[in-house]
Amino acid sequence: MRTPSWMVVGFALIMALPFGWGLGVMLAFLIAGRDFGQLPAATVPLGLATAIGFAVSPRFEARTRLTVMLAGTAAFVLFGWFLA
Repeated sequence: MRTPSWMVVGFALIMALPFGWGLGVMLAFLIAGRDFGQLPAATVPLGLATAIGFAVSPRFEARTRLTVMLAGTAAFVLFGWFLA
């Protein structure tokens, strides 16, 4: 039984939220280091917009987008746990 692509894209949109948040925080960390202060207030919305754009992009297959979001979120959680 196949899962409908609209459902996979919906899950990818849900996973875009933690993935985009992680992208924004990682960008702030890369720009300013450990003491990045209020910089995520500017970088997290950019990361969220990028992740949502990727989640709905027809350029890649829906399952590929969901897999990238799941793996990226897991990587951000794992690496964030090691950095804290």
